[in-house]
Amino acid sequence: MEKQVTLKPEKLEVFRLMLIQKINDLLGEAGKTVSEMTNGKENFPDPTDRASLESDRNFELRIRDRERKLILKMQEAIKRIDDGIFGICEVCGGPISEKRLIARPVTTLCIDCKTKQEKIEKLKGE
Repeated sequence: MEKQVTLKPEKLEVFRLMLIQKINDLLGEAGKTVSEMTNGKENFPDPTDRASLESDRNFELRIRDRERKLILKMQEAIKRIDDGIFGICEVCGGPISEKRLIARPVTTLCIDCKTKQEKIEKLKGE
């Protein structure tokens, strides 16, 4: 059972700044990836080298897609801060522990509700 937590405005601001910084870091990395892919002058006549380059690029793009989804979750977390509902479980309405929010600031579920969700998913075979 999670301990009752009411986040003070100073704590909320720390979370906001942390989320904004992480978003900026991810956007910077995405910009570098685009720049490297568009400015690259790789011309590999060897099919194996070309295949390796394409494989690397696909892997990089998959990582960037995951980061794009994470950025959206971070933006949603900032909106929850603005709306005064950050740190409140969307299932039970109870508080999400500060420890959990530090580990995963984009979470919308308290540990009890997340554990139940994972058990249900496991039973369904998802």
